[in-house]
Amino acid sequence: MNTKLPTTPAATPDASDASALAPAALPVIAVIGAGPAGLMAAQVLARAGQAVHVFDAMPSVGRKFLLAGKGGLNLTHSEAADRFAGRYGARRTAIESLLQSFSPDDLRAWAQSLGVETFVGSSGRIFPTDMKSAPLLRAWLQSLRHPSTGAGVRFHMRHRWTGWAGGGSARQADGNHRLCFDTPQGPTEVLASAVVLALGGGSWARLGSNGAWVPLLAQQGVAVAPLLPSNCGFDVEPGWTAFFASRFAGQAFKSVAISFTNTQGVSFSRKGEFVATAGGIEGSLVYAASSLLRDEIIRTGHATLQLDLLPDMSAERVLAEVQHPRGSRSLSSHLKSRLNLDGIKSALLHELLPKEDFLDGPKLAAAIKSLPLRLAAARPLDEAISSAGGVLFEVLTPDLMLEQLPGVFCAGEMLDWEAPTGGYLLQACFASGHRAAQGVLRYQEKS
Repeated sequence: MNTKLPTTPAATPDASDASALAPAALPVIAVIGAGPAGLMAAQVLARAGQAVHVFDAMPSVGRKFLLAGKGGLNLTHSEAADRFAGRYGARRTAIESLLQSFSPDDLRAWAQSLGVETFVGSSGRIFPTDMKSAPLLRAWLQSLRHPSTGAGVRFHMRHRWTGWAGGGSARQADGNHRLCFDTPQGPTEVLASAVVLALGGGSWARLGSNGAWVPLLAQQGVAVAPLLPSNCGFDVEPGWTAFFASRFAGQAFKSVAISFTNTQGVSFSRKGEFVATAGGIEGSLVYAASSLLRDEIIRTGHATLQLDLLPDMSAERVLAEVQHPRGSRSLSSHLKSRLNLDGIKSALLHELLPKEDFLDGPKLAAAIKSLPLRLAAARPLDEAISSAGGVLFEVLTPDLMLEQLPGVFCAGEMLDWEAPTGGYLLQACFASGHRAAQGVLRYQEKS
């Protein structure tokens, strides 16, 4: 079995260290997963003087974090605490507890401590002033690796966790955990007094979040809800015509509204925009409703939302304009002139409505204000921005320790929660990593 003494990699986001711990080394605290949750856990532990080693299967840290910041790193949101907590739906109570330990204000103060100022955008979202993730991650890594900020953190990249030694009980007789990793130099083992698992969900597998940890925990009897796509697109039923797909895939529906009520009576209604894809729809407005739509499809096989193409105009006004005499103008010219309805919105009406409805003013006006769009399936998990499902909170202590695996804590997207985009995803990842680290410290005090 290959062993090397660990070394500290250079302070850049692309640094890698394929070293492993010698079997004779004293037990360390192992953080498995170098995303926001794992790095936050490592920071809290290191500043408490703990010997922390971070392991990740990828060649560099924070890959999903870096990609998420390409369009502007949305760290968190400025809305009131009650409304913020409500974004986590069924897991509100669990996440709200974490937010009380590490709030959006705490997150902004943390960024400032790294020399990164933040600002509140017009939508209430909070960003670094330069909108970028790389400078923040670089400053963070420098802080983590510098002994003056604590014990210092050692990183071991290209270390893919494969479970516990022996394949049996996760916990050794002495209370430690012997962890197994595949590395470029071959299999190796690490002795850990406590473990923080921050392995991500199941989306964006190419960046490391592939859900490979699910069977490893299932083998230990840990209850895990199936990983499902969240903040995802959908396929329409029966699919776009070749004409619509070729002409309008990639174009946006702007200033529209969607509404949906599932078979359990839960409703969603919001104005915004989304995009047509080659076979369906995606984009911010669709993502906001994705959990309701996805779950309805799972329950019934389909979900039908109502699309309002002109949400700023009353149904009475639309009907009046549709029925206004158009003289010699074509219907398309009439709708463009009276309602400014053309392009992809007009094309969608022709895509979904029977021809006879265009000759019936009330039916056409009703469709403009409430056009049924039937969805057949969510897009695959790996295409989703995030994932739902994961380790159930019911098998965790308030400190996020697995009740049946003392000394093993879970954090980040591998927990069973989901949230819309807008800063809520990163905030919960940071907060859960912070709580898990505090839990490790309390656990060690009692051990």
